[in-house]
Amino acid sequence: MKYVLLFVDTEQFHADLQALTPDDRARAFAKVDEWMAEHRRVIRGGNKLQDPDTATTVRLDGPEPIVTDGPFVEGKEVVSGYLEIEVADLDEALAMVRTWPGCPVVEIRPLES
Repeated sequence: MKYVLLFVDTEQFHADLQALTPDDRARAFAKVDEWMAEHRRVIRGGNKLQDPDTATTVRLDGPEPIVTDGPFVEGKEVVSGYLEIEVADLDEALAMVRTWPGCPVVEIRPLES
């Protein structure tokens, strides 16, 4: 089964990450790199997204499309990256995500076949 893991940063997580010393931040990123290496057999793609202020939103719910700079919603949580994985089932995806060492929220979404 294919899933997308959406990694969600919170304002607090972002602030905590920025407050780390460069060495501590490097160690935190090394843990993420180790996690990625551990799960590379099921990872099919993905990437880190640029900050939300780089987004362009197109609203199609009016008579004409409206294009605005910035994210769709102002919020305290922002999708910061994603991975596409291929695993046997949701239980395997959950086991994988339970060990994620990065941001505090991961949404698991199945892909349509």
